[in-house]
Amino acid sequence: MGQTLEHKEAVKNGIGRMALAVLSMFAELIVLLFAVFQLEGHAQLILELTHLLALILVLYIYSRHITSAMKMPWIMLIIAMPIFGSVLYLLIGLHGSTHRMKREYFELDTKLLPLIDTDRSAYKLAEKRDKRIANLMSYIYNYSGYPAYNDTDIIYYDDGEKGLEAQKAELKKAQKFIFMEYHAIEDAESWHGIQEILVDRVKAGVEVRVFYDDMGSIGFINTDFVNRMESLGIKCQVFNAFAPGMNIFLNNRDHRKITVIDGKVGFTGGYNLANEYFHITEPFGFWKDTGVRLEGSAVNSLTIIFLEMWNAVIEDSEKDIDFDIFLPKHDKASDPSKGFVQPYADSPLDDIAMGEDVYISMAEMATDYVWFITPYLIITDEMNHALSMAAKRGVDVRIITPGIPDKKIIYSVTRSYYAGLVRNGVKIYEYTPGFCHAKMSVADDIAATCGTINMDYRSLYHHFENGCFFADNEAVMDVRRDFEAMFEVSRDVTDYYKIGRGALMKIGQMILRLVAPLL
Repeated sequence: MGQTLEHKEAVKNGIGRMALAVLSMFAELIVLLFAVFQLEGHAQLILELTHLLALILVLYIYSRHITSAMKMPWIMLIIAMPIFGSVLYLLIGLHGSTHRMKREYFELDTKLLPLIDTDRSAYKLAEKRDKRIANLMSYIYNYSGYPAYNDTDIIYYDDGEKGLEAQKAELKKAQKFIFMEYHAIEDAESWHGIQEILVDRVKAGVEVRVFYDDMGSIGFINTDFVNRMESLGIKCQVFNAFAPGMNIFLNNRDHRKITVIDGKVGFTGGYNLANEYFHITEPFGFWKDTGVRLEGSAVNSLTIIFLEMWNAVIEDSEKDIDFDIFLPKHDKASDPSKGFVQPYADSPLDDIAMGEDVYISMAEMATDYVWFITPYLIITDEMNHALSMAAKRGVDVRIITPGIPDKKIIYSVTRSYYAGLVRNGVKIYEYTPGFCHAKMSVADDIAATCGTINMDYRSLYHHFENGCFFADNEAVMDVRRDFEAMFEVSRDVTDYYKIGRGALMKIGQMILRLVAPLL
């Protein structure tokens, strides 16, 4: 489908702004390095101070409570090129570690998380049914603050278009408020259909808030998008604007995808609000994406996740004061058939890799099978070990990755992990119809996850993410059936990567693996 002139201009402006910002960052880096090298009269002193700084940074990085795969590339770069490596790390390596941002989110969480119902009945029931489920539910609650519920309906959508249509149907019913938070919004057909509904709801007195990530949307929308939404009565905010100049928080993006209607119904999953997610355009073959619809108490967790991000970026005078108006009381009647539902959030501003920990726990709890699907497979040694150990225990471990890549370099890095995994018994499949953007796991017909968290360093360590763990309900079986359908149209590349790959490919992949944590 062709682009309108307005849309072409929006993309042009977005890409131009990104190019200007990147050039500005490199220019500042070059100026800093040039200034250092120009101090010729103090060359020996500069050299000694640089080596001292490099040593301090190496010791600091080594002592950080992060995975070794995140430490080693920086340590090697700083040792090899002390000046360049030190300056680069100080400018962009300290991802999200600003005291102001951490304080902002901590203060919001101390206000918001206590508002979530902490009823432990779901855990008690889970302990009776399956201790593995209860243990993972407890971990998620203890370290993210988001509880599990056994009174929430969950519907799984095996295609992004199905999720969008269900979402639009619920948006039309909104009476009080609509919250939408997405990594990417494209000012095109898919969004225009939603926008029409939102405008109608605004006229009916519904409060509508839209929140998007600037980097994720930079090639999709024009810079006047926020003003146009505001003129329609839609409150709109942008996260972490991508602008010229160094910004050590720039590396942390909002990768979440959430819609909440009246605090009663919520949606999340892998799809953004752009044409390619709903087969309007198909630049990489068939786009495979998934999502879930929640109705019940668990929706309050999605609301809290949205309110955290929204209030973190707006002016103090505009911040919410009364959060309770967005958290309706739900009928807490327990229904065994609904199983357990637990939305959760992950943040780069703490030392907890919640997304990675949940994936590792899925592998560790499995006794029969555990299957994953991800658009990017760039994993730590810890996750590699967990997947390999599960396979060595006799668990059927499978991973689906794209058959058609959207980013060729990242795809090469993804493939570089295959050989090590398949040698340990993990099976790898490539989705031949096109690009799989879904981020899911399922284990033993008892538990599954669906959300925004890719199996790569960006999602696991740098981005704001959200996911949903669910167990002991029909949605888990729907996920399993979808996996089985995907295996039917995917290429099993396990045997090839046991014996395949030429010498040049191996060398190239080793180099890419080295820089993978920095991508």
